[in-house]
Order: sequence, then C-alpha cells, then structure tokens
Amino acid sequence: MTQVKNLPPNVKETDLTNLLKQMWQIRFFEEKVDEFFAKGMIHGTTHLAVGQEASAVGAIAVLEDRDKITSTHRGHGHCIAKGAEVNRMMAELFGRTTGYCKGKGGSMHIADVDKGNLGANGIVGGGFAIATGAALTSKMKNEGFVVLCFFGDGASNEGSFHEAINLASIWKLPVVFICENNQYGMSGPVKEMMNVEDVAKRAEAYGIPGAVVDGNNIFDVMNGVGQAVDRARNGEGPSIVEAKTYRWKGHSKSDAKKYRTREEEQEWRAKDPIRHLRDVMIAEGLLTEEAADEIKAAAKKEIEDSVEFSKASPMPTIDDLMEDIYA
Repeated sequence: MTQVKNLPPNVKETDLTNLLKQMWQIRFFEEKVDEFFAKGMIHGTTHLAVGQEASAVGAIAVLEDRDKITSTHRGHGHCIAKGAEVNRMMAELFGRTTGYCKGKGGSMHIADVDKGNLGANGIVGGGFAIATGAALTSKMKNEGFVVLCFFGDGASNEGSFHEAINLASIWKLPVVFICENNQYGMSGPVKEMMNVEDVAKRAEAYGIPGAVVDGNNIFDVMNGVGQAVDRARNGEGPSIVEAKTYRWKGHSKSDAKKYRTREEEQEWRAKDPIRHLRDVMIAEGLLTEEAADEIKAAAKKEIEDSVEFSKASPMPTIDDLMEDIYA
C-alpha cells in the first residue's frame, strides 16, 4: 500500500495540495524572517523551523477545527499550519499594530485563539501545563476537543514535562504530547542530554503509549499523530509522539552551528520533507511538475505580500503603551 493510500480517515488526497502549500509557506516565511534579522530590520530574537515543516503540518492536519494546540519558541510553523494569517504574523515580527499581539509580542508570543492556537512560548516547557489545563477544560465541560502540545527534545528534561504528563495520564485527559526532536537541545546533541534513545520511551513511566515517527515524512507524522488523537478523543487519555527531524538553521539567530558538521547537515537536507511530499504526489499522479511549481510560487508570493503588508502597517505609538495590560 502506498503512503497516499494509507492516509488517516479525516485526511483526503485532495487535502495534500494545501498541505504542500502550507509547508512551502513555512519554509518561505522562515527564510524571509532569517533575512530580515540578518539585516537588522526585525529585532529581538527568533528560532526558525526550516527543515521541520512536516512535523507541524502533518500533526495539525489530523485535527478538527475545534481542537487546540500549544506551541514553542520555534512556533511559526505551528501557527501557519493551524490557519494563521501570514500578514498578521509577519506584522507582529515587524512590531506593527496589525500584528497578532499588536507588535508587542514578537516571534515567541504569537497566538491565535480563534483558530485554536493557544500561543507560542518563550519558556522551554512552558506549554505543557497550558495544554494539560486546556485538556482538563475539554473533559470537565465535555467539549470534545483534543489538545496537541508541541515541545522540543530539550523540553523533555524540564520538570513541567513530567508533572503535566503524569496529571494527564491519571486523569485520562485528551492531550497529545508531540516532541519535535531536531537532534539538538540548543547547542548540545540529544545523546548528551538524556540516557534513553527515544523521548517516546518515557511514556512507559506514565502508563501511556509512546510512538516514534519519521518527522520528515508527513504521511508517517499524520498516521502516528492521528492514532494518538483518536485515542484521546475516545477518552483513552494522552500519548507521546516523537517526530525525529532536523533544524537546518541554528538554534537562534546568534548560533553559528559550530557544534555540528557540514556532512551531517547535508545528510539531513537530503531528507527535505517538502521535496518528499512533492515527489510522492507527482509519482502518484496527484500533481504535475508544473502544478507543483505553481503551488510553490503561490506560497512564496503570499509571504512576499505579507512583507509589504507589514512595511505599510503603522508602528505603535506611545499612547498604546498602557493598553492590553492587566494592571
């Protein structure tokens, strides 16, 4: 059975075109942000997910509109995959009032609650408690939504990881913990940070399923996460799904990547998740070379347009300083 014929029940062959476009949007968004940070046109810091597009798009593809996600400091891809407006995302990074947080949050604090995105988070492991709390809300109010909690391999060594998963396990909460294992916790390899090969192995300690998927293969991601989401929605509790992937860029804008080799980078670039989906769709007759190029061009234009939108948007004024605060 081909990968396309083994799609999760709620993902159709016709959906793959949009998923491919979303992956290109993420790639072009991240590359544009990288360019502007290098030029000093965007301030603060940012963490890019170039190379990790399949884990974000594949995981969110199996959700229903009512479902929620929590994101990470490397969260632009999650935001786009959950249906965010790239204009408002880019405007936020440019510090403009048309941004999701009116230009006050920046890269690590974009949220779109209307679309079910409960927000990125500048604190490593900061999404665990939020996701578990949202899942508790779903269960107590019988609202039926599932929560995806994205986190990185480094975050699995935070205390919040164990506390949240223990609570979710004993209360059988509808939450799926998705580890995007990009091989490095900041500048240290995973093998130096933990004494188990797979983060998913830690699920055993809490009596829940743990699965490892190929994070650069969107079909593998969709099937692995889809099974965990179905389990959560049926009242069977949480799961951990670990997507093995790789970030092409440094940890943040200041990272020179001196801790890894060119050979390793090239090996992972050969596993480009976007090229994989494109090649499968062409091989299966779902897409022509020309149509694939059109999808890529359309995604690129949307990101270019978001830059122009941002540049034309107003900066906050001194009068905006005291708005949107609690006290």
